[in-house]
Amino acid sequence: MDKKILLAAVCAAALVAAPAASAKTLVFCSEGSPENFYPGVNTTGTSFDASEPVYNRIVEFERGGTQVRPGLAEKWAISEDGTGYIFYLRKGVKWHSSKSFKPTRDFNADDVMFSIERQWKEDNPYFKVTSTNHSYFGDMAMPKLLKSVEKVDDYTIKVTLNQPEAPFLADLAMPFAAIQSKEYADAMLKAGTPEKIDQDPIGTGPFYLVQYQKDAVIRYKAFSEFWGGKAKIDDLVYSITPDASVRWAKLQKGECDVMPYPNPADLDAIRKDPNVTVLEQPGLNVGYLAFQTQKKPFDDVRVRKAVNMAIDKKAIIDAVYLSTGIAAKNPIPPSMWSYNDDVKDDPYDPEAAKKLLAEAGYPNGFETDLWAMPVQRPYNPNARRIAELMQADLAKIGVKAEIKSYEWGEYRKRMQAGEHQMGMLGWTGDNGDPDNFLHTLLGCASAQSGGSNIAKFCYKPFDDLVLKAKTVSDQAERAKLYAQAQVIFKEQAPWFTIAHAVQLKPINKRVVDFKLSPFGRHTFYGVDVKD
Repeated sequence: MDKKILLAAVCAAALVAAPAASAKTLVFCSEGSPENFYPGVNTTGTSFDASEPVYNRIVEFERGGTQVRPGLAEKWAISEDGTGYIFYLRKGVKWHSSKSFKPTRDFNADDVMFSIERQWKEDNPYFKVTSTNHSYFGDMAMPKLLKSVEKVDDYTIKVTLNQPEAPFLADLAMPFAAIQSKEYADAMLKAGTPEKIDQDPIGTGPFYLVQYQKDAVIRYKAFSEFWGGKAKIDDLVYSITPDASVRWAKLQKGECDVMPYPNPADLDAIRKDPNVTVLEQPGLNVGYLAFQTQKKPFDDVRVRKAVNMAIDKKAIIDAVYLSTGIAAKNPIPPSMWSYNDDVKDDPYDPEAAKKLLAEAGYPNGFETDLWAMPVQRPYNPNARRIAELMQADLAKIGVKAEIKSYEWGEYRKRMQAGEHQMGMLGWTGDNGDPDNFLHTLLGCASAQSGGSNIAKFCYKPFDDLVLKAKTVSDQAERAKLYAQAQVIFKEQAPWFTIAHAVQLKPINKRVVDFKLSPFGRHTFYGVDVKD
């Protein structure tokens, strides 16, 4: 063969192989495995992060902020009385495809109807698929709030509410409101595998799922037909790494580009690494110890107050959070509008705590459980260590606390069922609205079995305030109501408020334009990498 022809053939072969070598890959060292890929039945950031690349919602939060912007709806109109919403949907939006499903049509109003009704209507064939616990849909009081959801035409949806709801649009930008394909759901129902739509997801998002290996890896590829334009990175890899020290080791070696939840003790070393940038901002979160207020002895406010005064909060923050946390006195973080700084925290006063216990009929203390989370969260770097410090403090006032824990999914399920007496949990805000903390975590509606109000706290004067605040459109008026609610919260003490954590994200310097989410989410659309 002529040398020139041979050289041309070799070059052509090299060109065929070249795209793979030049593909841009970003590796995220995620902290755990998702429960599934359907955010409508999940409440953990780990699961939300796994489904985030795949799905869109009809409205979205701006990247790195709390402002609501168009998503699968290009625009919307709201009635004067605040109860009517018309959403005008985007045309030409393509669905992903997989080995088991090839879409025959674009996204339309049927998909929005399906995604709402599977969480709302008990007779929907998908209502019980994967889980009946649509926590967020229930905690946002959607079943009572929604009067009707109607398909006007293929690209118009009309929603009518029973009453005005100030945070409604922001609620629809939250993970639980992800839009799934009705055509895919129908096909899997017919095939007898309905659960497949939540395990092998099809979405309209910027990435599609390629592979998931539990406790090991999740692989995604950029969706070339994404309506917002193809992502800047080609391959997105979640390397599942539960141990924070191992995540840090991977970041150092360049095996990982973004790592969540660093160990506070590693921060000095992380900050000194020339190849790493540490992004930080105040977290929209709170870590707390909840008292099961419907169980003895915590049905007595004096007992709750006594426990609050027996625990040395400053010692916990100094030992566990180090420089990453500030003491919490309210159930909402200081960076959130309506925060009431006039509220005074319960003092650390073991002697006063003993007197209160005696008044409540427990002069010699009592025995209780103390549940500690098995995972590291933004609002709690080490629940086991905090539980041990609390246990030692409580022993000094005669309260014998037995530390308990379970696997994370089981822990949450049992807590939501109210099995504990005292248990640690926390919250990172989902929509930038105080309602998302005060009503979702402390309202009567979510005190029912399965809701996020794990204190089972239902106190009418408090509930009346947060319910009224939902219906008022004026933010200054809402802020006054929430300020009053925080005073009542402190008086009734359903929680021992621990800390608000600073959100810290070490990233490799090759990562371009990664933005911290106020909600603690990890979003990779819009992010680039440079070599």
